Amino acid sequence: MTQTPSYIAWTRDQMAARIANDIEDGAVVNIGIGMPELVANHLSPNKEILLHSENGILGMGPRPAADAVDPDLINAGKQPVTLLDGGAFFDHSLSFAMMRGGHLDIAILGAFQVAENGDIANWSTGKPGAIPAVGGAMDLAVGARQVFVMMEHLTKDGQSKLVHRCSYPLTGLGCVTRVYTDLAVLDVTADGFAVRELCQGMSLEMLAALSGLTLAAA
Repeated sequence: MTQTPSYIAWTRDQMAARIANDIEDGAVVNIGIGMPELVANHLSPNKEILLHSENGILGMGPRPAADAVDPDLINAGKQPVTLLDGGAFFDHSLSFAMMRGGHLDIAILGAFQVAENGDIANWSTGKPGAIPAVGGAMDLAVGARQVFVMMEHLTKDGQSKLVHRCSYPLTGLGCVTRVYTDLAVLDVTADGFAVRELCQGMSLEMLAALSGLTLAAA
């Protein structure tokens, strides 16, 4: 018999809302492909936050309504977006110069694994025949002042995505600042992961057992 978890995991929208709340007013932020795209829908209208996409957009807004999609206005994940007043388009060379030149305050990335020393693996599981798709992730990982990771805590077969050392090909070394999963929010510190917040019904001991790691409270 499968045991029902005693905790209530956060939804992806709840995770995105937590990330949005932690972005400071005036920040320039790259929104990664996949789950991180949800963050744009939860930004406070009382904050001035510039969203960047590596295909050459600065000043993205939330996802448009179905009847308001502009096929020429898409993000790096080929998803339709809106453009806020003052938003701009530019070529890839300028976009990557922004990323590599340290002009991004935060990059929000998805991941397959994050190690307790801040390494991130998010572009390949190393499976034979898998199509390489690192894109601009390596540039973002090393170019942004802070790297937030948004991902589910466990794989489909119950393995922790938080690990002692990454077993998948690395994207960046020691670059992750904070991890947001459906079970917890954790900072990466010199001593490993420090838990800032837990989902309802989750304890530090339960999370450590699920993760297979020693975890401390922030």
